[in-house]
Amino acid sequence: MSGQQNEIVTAAFIVIGDEVLSGRTKDKNIGFLADYMTNVGIDLAEVRIVPDIEDRIVEAVNELRAKYTYVFTSGGIGPTHDDITADSIAKAFGVSIDIDPRARQILEDYYPNGEVTEARLRMARIPSGAGLIANPVSGAPGFVMENVHVMAGVPKIMQAMVDEIVPTLKTGQKMLSRHVDADLPESRIAAALGDLQSAHPDVMIGSYPKNDDGRFTTQIVVRSRDPQQIDTVIAAVEQIVSNTKI
Repeated sequence: MSGQQNEIVTAAFIVIGDEVLSGRTKDKNIGFLADYMTNVGIDLAEVRIVPDIEDRIVEAVNELRAKYTYVFTSGGIGPTHDDITADSIAKAFGVSIDIDPRARQILEDYYPNGEVTEARLRMARIPSGAGLIANPVSGAPGFVMENVHVMAGVPKIMQAMVDEIVPTLKTGQKMLSRHVDADLPESRIAAALGDLQSAHPDVMIGSYPKNDDGRFTTQIVVRSRDPQQIDTVIAAVEQIVSNTKI
């Protein structure tokens, strides 16, 4: 994992699967990836959930890989007929797809003798020119085409694959975050926070109201890559809070 101190590295995440859109599967990967990318200094700038429709997957992949440093996908690389992500990625890049000898060997090493069925061999179909992403959980690999990393949808497997690929990624300057808890309703400080945001356009100020047993409070979150700017704005937020009567 490498990067330049002041470089901004961006990413998009494509969640693939009808089961997510229908609600049958509750996605657990978006929050995980967002946290992980923030911690390593990559900005997750966009997330899309797309159905198991080849043209929709191709469209999303081609649009996002041109916009961001990295694209990550989850879902649709299993052994069943409706797992079409690998074929869609091959189409997006204009390359052929077939059983990859490296992937086949991984499956043969993972499963007992004679249990690499035709269905399981579908998981060895890899677009031409792709590198493999190791899967320490269940064997079947993901793959990477240029800046697009294709992973399983099962959270435990997807998370293990992210652990495998992150050391290969370049990372940028990390986004820093601090917060102030105000024993005040958001409405009492909203105008002052708006003025403060206008005065510091390079700093992100978020205001998040809470209701604690009928008492309204607010958490103000300040985010920036510049620790000095965070210090300045946090001090100003604390001043606003202390000067505002309940």
